[in-house]
Amino acid sequence: MLENYSPKIRKALKGIKIGDRISITKGKKKYEGLLMPRTETGDSNCIVLKLDNGYNIGVRSEGKIKIEKSKKPEPKEIKEELEFELGKEKFKKIKFDPKKPKVSLIMTGGTIISKVDYKTGGVRALEKPEELLTNIPELRDIANMKDILSPFKKMSEDLNYKDWQILAKLTAKELNKNQGVIITQGTDTLHFTSAVLSFMLKNLYKPVVFTASQRSSDRGSTDAFMNLICSAHTAVSDIGEVGVCMHATTDDHYCFLIRGTKVRKMHSTRRDAFRSINEIPLAKIWPNGKIDILNENYKKRKDEKVVADIKFEPKVALLKAYPGSEPEILEFLVKKGYKGFVIEGTGMGHVPTRAEKTWIPTIKKLIKDGIPVVIAPQTIYGRINTNVYSYLRVLFHEAKAIPAEDMLPETAYLKLGWVLGHTKNLEKVREMMLTNIAGEITKRTELDTFLV
Repeated sequence: MLENYSPKIRKALKGIKIGDRISITKGKKKYEGLLMPRTETGDSNCIVLKLDNGYNIGVRSEGKIKIEKSKKPEPKEIKEELEFELGKEKFKKIKFDPKKPKVSLIMTGGTIISKVDYKTGGVRALEKPEELLTNIPELRDIANMKDILSPFKKMSEDLNYKDWQILAKLTAKELNKNQGVIITQGTDTLHFTSAVLSFMLKNLYKPVVFTASQRSSDRGSTDAFMNLICSAHTAVSDIGEVGVCMHATTDDHYCFLIRGTKVRKMHSTRRDAFRSINEIPLAKIWPNGKIDILNENYKKRKDEKVVADIKFEPKVALLKAYPGSEPEILEFLVKKGYKGFVIEGTGMGHVPTRAEKTWIPTIKKLIKDGIPVVIAPQTIYGRINTNVYSYLRVLFHEAKAIPAEDMLPETAYLKLGWVLGHTKNLEKVREMMLTNIAGEITKRTELDTFLV
């Protein structure tokens, strides 16, 4: 596995193989760790080491450099981590306690079941999703997670309504025989899936816990393990609804459990990227099992048969209004068969009204033709107000657009798709969109819900 290193490096590494502990002295600096394979891309004169803290570094071979085997034994956990990364670990299934509450684990893909591919330098999916659990023995003290399912493996940006329907049916089936369900997927659209299942799972009074990770499971800074541990505690709790359980801080303190219709990914890379929008999180979940309820407005656990209500109209578009935006896009999409629109309005819900390209006549025509137009706040926080400005009165009272209240645009988009799967009657659509079904609408916006 030294073939990707340069001839110069291979010569310097004579008698040393991948996984050996070596020391590299370069000038006054000394580096020590396990020799790692190098990817096919990048600098072939750069030696890759796994340090004792779990991180990999590259040491460029230039100038005077000394490489030798180290006599110091490597930490057991680092050796095991190397074997995991290279796919050489002895795969041992965790033996769960049948006396613990039964919890199903549904794994669909994403960073949480990925590790570094030393051929490309990127990350790839684990061969068996169960491999992840071998590194989390704490789970066996929390729940009996023998039922591990993987209906599909996809990056979350590739998911569509058919995947959500599959997931909803499988989740309902598992809930009706077990105490709870944990679902893992990629972070990018995690809040889409948690929202749509909040609508599709009817008569739900058991925990459905979505979790993921921002860092792959082979990285020293991975959040996968703690997120799963906290999710397992949530899955056996008395919180009977859909939630997302992810890191609450950049450190390994505790996780937030956030309602599935009120959660959003708010940062591309931070471990605490997921935040509660327009309401405080449901709870703090600690790795030791402690649960601090923060929001008493949640459904309590009870035994009821869960039904998967998966009717969904995929021809719904989520659009953004912005200065200079033109309403012709709505007419174009109608010609393509679209049945409804969610528009992210500026501020309290504005669209260009007296602009050169006003949206009002187009919205009026769509609604007259029975095509619903919902306005959600692109500010993320806050809510739509139909009365403050005269232009808002034109949009909502004259054009008859539907206000999304304080719903996230993504939640409003998914709710409209689900509603249109049940009815195309415009008045019924309006009624359902303005009805709080899964905690997506709060009665009033509280001051302490901003930037929680």
